[in-house]
Amino acid sequence: MAEASKVIHVRNVGHEISENDLLQLFQPFGVITKLVMLRAKNQALLQMQDIPSAINAMQFYTNVQPTIRGRNVYVQFSSHQELTTMDQNAQGRGDEPNRILLVTIHHMLYPITVEVLHQVFSPHGFVEKIVTFQKSAGFQALIQYQGRQNAISARTSLQGRNIYDGCCQLDIQFSNLDELQVHYNNERSRDFTNPNLPTEQKGRSSQHPGYGDAGVGFPQMANAAAIAAAFGGGLPPGISGTNDRCTVLVSNLNPDRIDEDKLFNLFSLYGNIVRIKLLRNKPDHALVQMGDGFQAELAVHFLKGAMLFGKRLEVNFSKHPNITQGTDTHEYINSNLNRFNRHAAKNYRYCCSPTKMVHLSTLPQDVTEEEIVNHLAEHGTIVNTKLFEMNGKKQALVMFETEEQATEALVSKHATSLGGSIIRISFSQLQTIRENSQ
Repeated sequence: MAEASKVIHVRNVGHEISENDLLQLFQPFGVITKLVMLRAKNQALLQMQDIPSAINAMQFYTNVQPTIRGRNVYVQFSSHQELTTMDQNAQGRGDEPNRILLVTIHHMLYPITVEVLHQVFSPHGFVEKIVTFQKSAGFQALIQYQGRQNAISARTSLQGRNIYDGCCQLDIQFSNLDELQVHYNNERSRDFTNPNLPTEQKGRSSQHPGYGDAGVGFPQMANAAAIAAAFGGGLPPGISGTNDRCTVLVSNLNPDRIDEDKLFNLFSLYGNIVRIKLLRNKPDHALVQMGDGFQAELAVHFLKGAMLFGKRLEVNFSKHPNITQGTDTHEYINSNLNRFNRHAAKNYRYCCSPTKMVHLSTLPQDVTEEEIVNHLAEHGTIVNTKLFEMNGKKQALVMFETEEQATEALVSKHATSLGGSIIRISFSQLQTIRENSQ
């Protein structure tokens, strides 16, 4: 292994891999302070907050082959100990410092106007001009400062930040323009040095030559598109697909009966679990860190108000971006029980709130209905069961009297051994068991 560095060098980064994909690969190990995409070489450089975080990531990916969108990527310590502006210039995407910034806004849930941008950028210096426009990359703006140092300071402190909580993320690079041409002062463009400009050209809609269309639209979220496909073309009602908070706070638990593995069994229905922490000072509270913000949003959406062990669960996003690893945390990042490592799209499709019916799979081939009932009966009244074969493998449906009984059976018996096989349990969206159904 090369000398440890907080900078990690990633190879085989295909054009379909986004900055966000790389961030998700390394975020479980600590804060990422810089990311440079070397697109021409299919490589990237990524700087962690400190060397221990980088070592953790490297040790993990020495044992587990990292893949993004089905492509193997290869990681090693960089020969750089620190990423400088010079390395960022190698990115070749307008990184020569300039007083004009090109700003792209991702996950734009709310309309962004010149006023909003002015509020965000003016603390860093006098903003002379702003032009906004809609491009295929999404909503963009050009922001011209009086001096180059103002622009550098704004980019350093605002890059990657969200304008609003959980959305409207700023992606900032230096523009190579010398001077912005602003012809109108309205909500799409403004010259703060010349308040006397007209608001609109008579008889024509405002177009800025060379800047693309000026209309404000809502760009499609890239991540959401792939997930929407899994859900058959649209996200479930109430799911935005743009949340970026990965950690969930669960409260009103039954402290006498809950533990980390039971929480894992329930929350892993909605995504991969990184780690779980029961709060010592509040025994009915726990923190659950999910693989990404979308999975956390599914868990909050589908588990809010679910009944478990006689308590109605409260599930909300935590103010903590992640859970710090410690003696009181349980680690699941390497667990082969995480359900979303393979067939993630299929698993998304099965996400639902707790139901009365559970589906059992990876059962032993010679299992009987009686054995299944014996395994689950302590958790409630079983109304109906059905044992069947799917692609030559034994599966079962078990219907309880209430959702709470089914939830208790799932959290207590998922990943337990039955007849020598580790069984998988999830909720089924089927309402009834048809006697002849396969």
